[in-house]
Amino acid sequence: MIARIFVYLLLFITFPDLYLDRRFLRKRTRYLWWQRVLWWLPGAFMFVYTIILATSRNFAPDSLFVLNLYLLLFGIMVVPKFLFVLCSFLGRVYCRFRHTHTNWGNLAGLVLGVTVIVTVIYGGTFGFGRLDIRHEDYYSADLPAAFDGYRIVHFSDAHVGTYGETHTEVLNKVIDSINAQKADMVVFTGDLQNMEPKELYPFMQTLGRITSNDGIFSVLGNHDYSGYIKADGATKVANERELVSLERQLGWDLLLNENRIIRRGADSIVIAGMENDGRPPHPAKGNIGKTLAGVRDGAFILMLQHDPSSWRRTILPKSKAQLTLSGHTHGGQIKIFGWSPAAVSYGEYDGMYNEGGRAINVSSGMGAFIPFRLGVSNEIVVITLHRSRR
Repeated sequence: MIARIFVYLLLFITFPDLYLDRRFLRKRTRYLWWQRVLWWLPGAFMFVYTIILATSRNFAPDSLFVLNLYLLLFGIMVVPKFLFVLCSFLGRVYCRFRHTHTNWGNLAGLVLGVTVIVTVIYGGTFGFGRLDIRHEDYYSADLPAAFDGYRIVHFSDAHVGTYGETHTEVLNKVIDSINAQKADMVVFTGDLQNMEPKELYPFMQTLGRITSNDGIFSVLGNHDYSGYIKADGATKVANERELVSLERQLGWDLLLNENRIIRRGADSIVIAGMENDGRPPHPAKGNIGKTLAGVRDGAFILMLQHDPSSWRRTILPKSKAQLTLSGHTHGGQIKIFGWSPAAVSYGEYDGMYNEGGRAINVSSGMGAFIPFRLGVSNEIVVITLHRSRR
């Protein structure tokens, strides 16, 4: 993760200190050598910290505390300085152009820097701890009468390895909220782990508390494969098999390009689960034909697919699935004035979207690889199915 951009990070760390040292500190009449050392010490620490993380063999270090501490320090030490320097520099350019002496960029940079510090602290604490319960209604003439009012709880992107010992209360709150809905069915749309199945060990009992009338159905997400570790092929295969085994030990019905039938008397609906059907570099293991094998024409199909980009690329043109449930995007984890960075890459990234009577619900998830959320809370979604007239 860090290795991919560590050169840019080193420049990001070093440039502000050089600018501030030259433009402000050297102008002080008494700027002793030890004061200069103290000024450069935090930057030097982050410089070394970055290099150490860049040597990690895997996408991230085994201890996510090490990575999360780095990101926290980067957010409160490096980013504010960079923004201050950027505003100060632009202010200097403006002063030269307008032939003025007051650099208002310094004040703007100070305000912006303080805002970033407060935002980082809030997003990593209170923001990550928030949980919303979103209610959605879906209407379809294809829904059998016996399933009118059927309630589904949809949750996604648990990333349980992120919880560690500091955020376990968040996971417990999510599980309690899921059970409180007394749903007919619970579905999970992928990314249970960050990198390896061993992350699940401390949370098996907690995750195993989820209950519903018709069971818990799940699919795999991009993080549930072995693309985030560097290991030989046998190790990767063993990890993927272990994750499958652990989900089934939880009592979850993990669907690997397959489907199940849920019955109410003479009526039935199909729940289909496709493996991750992502765009590069994410795994593309979904097989829509295999997933819907044996499904009769006219059936009501509830499709589970981790990556929402698959909806327009695969599900809409190659199936008749009426309702698709996805995750993956985390809602961008940041939303400012209604805009999320996820909107740059995904047409459907947070909420319920409709297309000609068919729909996809994209959950913003209940966790994240990086424990930070601003304007996008953790969520579970309660979806109620309704039969409508043709």
